[in-house]
Amino acid sequence: MCIFCKIANGEIPSNKVYETDKVLAFYDLEPQAPSHILIIPKQHIACAADIDRSNSAVMADIFEAASEIAKKLSIDSFRLVNNCGEKAGQSVMHLHFHMLSGRDFAWPPG
Repeated sequence: MCIFCKIANGEIPSNKVYETDKVLAFYDLEPQAPSHILIIPKQHIACAADIDRSNSAVMADIFEAASEIAKKLSIDSFRLVNNCGEKAGQSVMHLHFHMLSGRDFAWPPG
């Protein structure tokens, strides 16, 4: 079982920000911005390339979570990032989004 599955199951503690029966959001242990929250589906999906008709509804749940978190924490501007695959920087093979805020971001990322 992957580390995010263990966090979702409550086997590993986390600093939760948001939770439903399908999605969990918690603060990243190695933040890359003043506010760095990870949003994960509780269902194990390895990465965005594994989204299909049977599980795509979780994407709406994730984006709804981001919206609710922003409202709850009074975040008016944020970046939502997903890495899919090791070459793209994914270090935990469980679908997750990084919600980054609290500083200015440039494009392209640098």
